[in-house]
Amino acid sequence: MNPTEDLSLNKIAKITILFWLMKIVATTLGETLGDFIAQTLDLGYLVGIGITLVFFLFTLYLQLNSKKYTPAFFWLVIIGTTTLGTEISDFIDRSLHLGYAVGSLVLVSFLILTLYLWYKKYENLEVYPIFQRQKEIFFWVAVLFSNSLGTAFGDYLNDGLGLSYLVGAMITLAVILVVVLLHSYTKINHIVLFWIAFVFTRPFGATFGDFLTKPIAKGGLDLGTLNASLVSVFIMITLIIIAHKKEITQR
Repeated sequence: MNPTEDLSLNKIAKITILFWLMKIVATTLGETLGDFIAQTLDLGYLVGIGITLVFFLFTLYLQLNSKKYTPAFFWLVIIGTTTLGTEISDFIDRSLHLGYAVGSLVLVSFLILTLYLWYKKYENLEVYPIFQRQKEIFFWVAVLFSNSLGTAFGDYLNDGLGLSYLVGAMITLAVILVVVLLHSYTKINHIVLFWIAFVFTRPFGATFGDFLTKPIAKGGLDLGTLNASLVSVFIMITLIIIAHKKEITQR
């Protein structure tokens, strides 16, 4: 960070345990809410993309025009990317019939391209702090592709490999724990580890969301997409309030 830059002007949440907890809840909400729009309401994936894209762009507008990090705005955009990512992933697989494996390859290619262009312009991929508007746009594009990729990969574990939702969640959780250990006990680049963890928290939340909503016969708890979404919304609001209080005390 340039010593002349004022940290109070930063636009991105600090990477802490609270950050990762909120990311997982946001991904669970994105999965259940996305399924509620496209499947429960039977609007279809293309209409679902339209609805969630409008929500994503609206929240992104609020975030980009905020003068500093505001937890509510930041996490609303995260939720927007997870919900839109659910619709994009399902549209690629179920409407375009490309499959989750091909969809994952397409999305990981777009993510790598975004990170490459980001690095080429700024010579780093640091996500905290971020002050520049264009760098923040790179960040949100990368977030959108990583959340879409995470959704496709999680569905590939369940539908492609035939694993149960709980097993799929445990596999992705194991990957996240390995990343934590690598961060703590090795000198592997922390930015690389961040993006690996960021991608894999998405399938963890997505498979856990499926575990909550899918029928018991398919290995789920059959809570329904609406009930699971409402529970996730309540938890997310609580965590956002906590984040706001922490932000106030740190200023």
